[in-house]
Amino acid sequence: MFKSFFFDMDGVLVDSMPNHALAWAETLVRYGIRFEPRDCYINEGRTSRDVIRMLAKEQGLYFTDDEIEDIYQEKTTAYRQHGGGKPMLNVDKVLNLIHQQGAQVWVVTGGGQPDLYDQLEVSFPGIFRPDRMVTALQVPIGKPRPEPYLKAWEGCGCAKADCCVIENAPLGIQAGKAAGLFTIGVNTGVLRREDLLSAGADIVFDNMQQLYDWLNHEI
Repeated sequence: MFKSFFFDMDGVLVDSMPNHALAWAETLVRYGIRFEPRDCYINEGRTSRDVIRMLAKEQGLYFTDDEIEDIYQEKTTAYRQHGGGKPMLNVDKVLNLIHQQGAQVWVVTGGGQPDLYDQLEVSFPGIFRPDRMVTALQVPIGKPRPEPYLKAWEGCGCAKADCCVIENAPLGIQAGKAAGLFTIGVNTGVLRREDLLSAGADIVFDNMQQLYDWLNHEI
């Protein structure tokens, strides 16, 4: 049994990716940036500001830092207007199983919402702690770079062999593996299993129930 689990947020803890994709498309079109729903899943894990910079550069556009911040804030507002996200089906079972065994539970996300802990506490009371969170506010260098997961690993005080990353997106999986950690892919979106396996996932599940069954057997 692992001693520390590092969970990605969107698409893992929270079923939020469809509304993120919608909010991105609605916001970016106003700035002349093309965006397809698959772009949301492929780039999930990057900080939102990096996504804007990357897409703009690819399409020959340029925005100042202030303009990028305005775009990010508009997208965040649109996401909330669409209802945000709800807990991923059966992820509560996974979290409770891990928590009951005394393992650490962390969230490692490219998001930077100041009220993120409050959101987690509403959905998963008693599971997360403010000092077991790594967000864009603490680590501006996002996935696929390993820094977010390395910071979580350093904070947990466990050996790397005792840590496990739970991800839904290729960039997050690449970050987990680059940090030298066992990384599980849970394919909760529109990608193919092969997308997660080719990114380096040690094992891939199709949903949280499969992950729960595997963990329950391992424990």
